[in-house]
Amino acid sequence: MSFEQIFRLLWARRALILIATVLALFAATIAGMVLPPRYQAHARVMLNLVKPDPITGESISSQFARAYVRTQTELIRDYRIAGKVVDILGWASSPDLAEQYANRRSDDVRDFRRWMAQRVIDSTNAELIEGSNILDISYTAPSPQGASAVAEAIRRAYIEQAIAFRREDASRDAEWFRLQSAKIKEELAAAEQRKSAFERANGIVLDDQDIDQDQRRLTALAIAQPAQASGQAISVGANPAAAQIAQLDAAIGTAERTLGPNNPQLLDMKRQREALASTAGSAQVVSAGPSGPSVGAQYNAQLQKVLAQRGKTDEARRLSVEVAVLRDQFQKASMRVAELEQQSQSIESGLTLLGAATAPNKPSFPNWPLIIFGSLGLGLMLGVLAALIAELLARRVRCTADLRFGELPVLGEMAVPARSGGWKLLSFGRKPQTSEVMAHG
Repeated sequence: MSFEQIFRLLWARRALILIATVLALFAATIAGMVLPPRYQAHARVMLNLVKPDPITGESISSQFARAYVRTQTELIRDYRIAGKVVDILGWASSPDLAEQYANRRSDDVRDFRRWMAQRVIDSTNAELIEGSNILDISYTAPSPQGASAVAEAIRRAYIEQAIAFRREDASRDAEWFRLQSAKIKEELAAAEQRKSAFERANGIVLDDQDIDQDQRRLTALAIAQPAQASGQAISVGANPAAAQIAQLDAAIGTAERTLGPNNPQLLDMKRQREALASTAGSAQVVSAGPSGPSVGAQYNAQLQKVLAQRGKTDEARRLSVEVAVLRDQFQKASMRVAELEQQSQSIESGLTLLGAATAPNKPSFPNWPLIIFGSLGLGLMLGVLAALIAELLARRVRCTADLRFGELPVLGEMAVPARSGGWKLLSFGRKPQTSEVMAHG
């Protein structure tokens, strides 16, 4: 249909549209005057999880943030929160509510607490303020003081439940890590026993760097071998350590006459003297070496011994690595248990309270501008819909466009005199009138 056809149709049914609009406005006005006013109070909290980290500047992904906010808004309207609100406000001892509960429908089988909690849920709403991490909790009630009190109770119950959830999660995780820690401890004790038994059975002892004594002896011989091969024999008389010892003895004697027995300098010189004496003794042992096997022969013998025990040494290292890994796992699990136990006692909720819930000054219902303009729009739409239905039930030819179908030509048009009485509303049973003459060709 063209715009002209639609306009003619609606104009012809204008009385019906006007009546529907007036009736909608009248009904909305009566409802606004008869129904009790409703007041909406707001309480706000800030979600600390959504805001960026103050140190790193990192923030959670937008997808996770939306899911988290959606979870929180649904949690606020959950029975656990609403039940806490009922307990906080003491509604269970209210005789008025008890009377209303007694007069409920016969098919309502809910208990008293759940029935009251459902009233809280039905009047509660929560949403995130656009462009922020502030969650707005609203509650609607017949009085401003009642709305404010319930909104504050909802926020309090929500924070208490958030803390309870965190504690429950931390306690559950701590119990799991505690079981894992005990299991790892048993495995660590068994691994240490296997390592000790293997070392005793094979005479292999590894140090902190997983190197056995035979390997260290082989390394020492490998270092000493070039010195002997170059012909640099070490003699006791030519040992330079002896001259240094003599110098230190003279210095110590002088220091003992001038310094106290516990003077740090004197004690340091005595320690140097002991170290040089030990070095000189080792040199004397090496210098006496020509009577025994050469360093090269000792190196070859030690190499054969190391190669013969390579498999046992590798197994000892594997056992040592297993013990080290289990010990590290046990330490980390124990630390995690301590952290989670601390979190299970924490009162941190991840939420920040923003002011107190305030009683509203104006009711949220009736909102007269919304009622008037909303009812006018609704009545207009209903009137247009009724006009279209009436036109379908009693079709009229109102302009030449209504006859333009098929191959039928329009031969002429003749005006119809205006009707003297009333507006046409439906005219379902009347004979349609046309203002045009049509020929069949």
